[in-house]
Amino acid sequence: MDSFSSKIKEELSKLNNLSDKKIVKAELKGYLITNSSNKFITENQYNINRFAKLLNNCGENDYKIEMQGKNFCITIKRNINMDSQEMTEEENRALVRGAFMSSGSITNPSNVYHLEVVFDKETEAEYIREVLSKSDIEAKLLKREKNSILYIKDGENISKFLAFIGANKSVLDFEDERVIREMRNKINRLVNCETANLNKTISTSVRQIEDIKLIKAKNKFDKLKEKEQELANVRLANPNASLQELGQLLEKSISKSGVNHRLAAIKKLADELRNNQ
Repeated sequence: MDSFSSKIKEELSKLNNLSDKKIVKAELKGYLITNSSNKFITENQYNINRFAKLLNNCGENDYKIEMQGKNFCITIKRNINMDSQEMTEEENRALVRGAFMSSGSITNPSNVYHLEVVFDKETEAEYIREVLSKSDIEAKLLKREKNSILYIKDGENISKFLAFIGANKSVLDFEDERVIREMRNKINRLVNCETANLNKTISTSVRQIEDIKLIKAKNKFDKLKEKEQELANVRLANPNASLQELGQLLEKSISKSGVNHRLAAIKKLADELRNNQ
């Protein structure tokens, strides 16, 4: 399991709310609706401990916990019937919390935003999706082999989901990672933009220098006006300079548009010389 998921489930397993029987039953129901069998497997010890506490609190003692490799396995020896009556908002929070604890996971937000909860039955997944929708948390469903997956790929909605199920510390951790990721992405975009602009400047400069060298090679440099000759020499001496910088390097500074105008005249002469070859 992703370490970020483990930290969330550890936090949730320590919630001190087991004295409220309705909340306990709702959270237990969340565990049960994800899995149509009576066997639950997890590598998270906090998760299995929470599940056992919920069962004990509801008077359900007929279960067995054992190890299967590195995983904890809890087997309930009889079917548990849960009430289908309408729930309060706090009970709905507990229901979703139980479903996430049972079969949910979330990737580390420094890499990608992805939260999912796996259900055996599509009807149960849809029910949880509707519960979340009523609290303005957008989740989607997809089929994966025999399972139905409720998933969220939006950072803001994942943050709201974590707050909804009571993982308040994890919300702060998630937001910290989210801010760092957004800043990193912004910096990368700026660097990419700067690189693209630099490449454009260099390729444009190369073409301008080729034009100037051609004109000189054809002994037609004197065909240019004095101001155009000055700019041509400045360009040869400063191949990496931007148009604005070229304008400032002239004896009498000119604007970027002024530089463009003189370069256009240089290009026109070079093109004429090429066409006459």
